[in-house]
Amino acid sequence: MRHTLPLTPQFYVTAPQPCPYLDGRMERKLFTALQGDSAASLNDALSHQGFRRSQNVLYRPSCTDCSACLSARIDVSKFKPNKSQRRTMRRNLGLQRRATSPWATEEQFDLFRTYLDQRHSDGGMADMDVFEFAAMIEETPIRSRVVEYTDSESRDLVGVSLTDVLEDGLSMVYSFYTPERHQQSLGTYLILDHIEIAREAGLPYVYLGYWVPGSDKMHYKSRFAGLEVYTGDAWQPLGDPARFEDSQHPLNTPPIAEQVANIQLPDILGTRK
Repeated sequence: MRHTLPLTPQFYVTAPQPCPYLDGRMERKLFTALQGDSAASLNDALSHQGFRRSQNVLYRPSCTDCSACLSARIDVSKFKPNKSQRRTMRRNLGLQRRATSPWATEEQFDLFRTYLDQRHSDGGMADMDVFEFAAMIEETPIRSRVVEYTDSESRDLVGVSLTDVLEDGLSMVYSFYTPERHQQSLGTYLILDHIEIAREAGLPYVYLGYWVPGSDKMHYKSRFAGLEVYTGDAWQPLGDPARFEDSQHPLNTPPIAEQVANIQLPDILGTRK
């Protein structure tokens, strides 16, 4: 018997588990598979609606009583670096950028392990081995790049970003860097450089993942001018971060069926929601 993929994406929900951003909360995700000839179109369409990619899965937070996680992107045309960000760019003038195909290397994995061990030793990725790392980098059904940053003097690899190329921007799927170089603010620099890459390519946005008000580890994203967040089924300027409270209420998140019904799908095989 011949089996074929469904004509439209099928959406599922993960079981609740402890939230990695806010203590005492439980997270749940709405997700669908990213596969087939229309993977790029689906990734573009759902990225515009707050979804993120992890290998061949697209997901979005769908917690039962919390809506703190907001997908964030930078409007390149409205971005102007502040004084601190200009200093960061000057400190990293000695780095060289190289964009390659999504292929994992031992040097990348060594840097990845160092980053996790020092920055996220208790996180969900802490136990990833070299095979899982290779899958994270290489299992992509869409146009992706690995952007490497190397010290021009020592030739050491100091930063890496797995980046998707969308129709309207760059999506920084996952980034890691040398933790010891505190003065260089490498995490900030990788975002600043992606803004420049997007500008050079004529792409209007840089997608950063989720911004979570109330989470210290996500606060840095609110420092970028031109930041937009996806809320109320639309992108809107962040403005004053203080106006976004990490709300928690039983009626705050619509039922799953309603969420799925409101997702706008691309015109795949003549079908559009």
